[in-house]
Amino acid sequence: MLVLWDPQSFEDVVDYDTWEEELLEDEDIVRHIQAGSLVALNVGGDGAFAVLVRSGTVAAPAALTEREAAHQLVASRPYLFVSRGRALVGGIEHVSPDVSEGVIEHRMPDGRYAVVVHLIDWQAEAGSQDTAGRPVPGALPDFVVLINPAQPGQRAFRTAVNTFEAPNG
Repeated sequence: MLVLWDPQSFEDVVDYDTWEEELLEDEDIVRHIQAGSLVALNVGGDGAFAVLVRSGTVAAPAALTEREAAHQLVASRPYLFVSRGRALVGGIEHVSPDVSEGVIEHRMPDGRYAVVVHLIDWQAEAGSQDTAGRPVPGALPDFVVLINPAQPGQRAFRTAVNTFEAPNG
């Protein structure tokens, strides 16, 4: 599972034992999601995923590009994220206060944000893959994560570990 997290919320995670105390079980993950310190990018399977994080402002909200929108499969409902200056994105096993290999850092102002995760069908775009099926340079990512200021009074946020609603029957 990939996640976006507030590194300051995980200052006590310094080794596997302290990570396990904070994030081993789904109910632990949900507790951090509810607090706004973690957002799940979870499609229910393992893999190597490309992630693009884009943040906006009230005056200029982050949005999908026309190209991304044309290949969007599904979008999550907004998750709460409380920023203290930066967000880290990587595998859940990397959650800690530090940037490590495979973790990307996204700087942003302090505040309350609504995070929407978009799943992109990058393979559907002509010319996006090489002959081995791998993404070519410039291919769309698997996930586009849009971070925008939460609306005043916004209280309803997604708190599920699975990022997207299950398709109906």
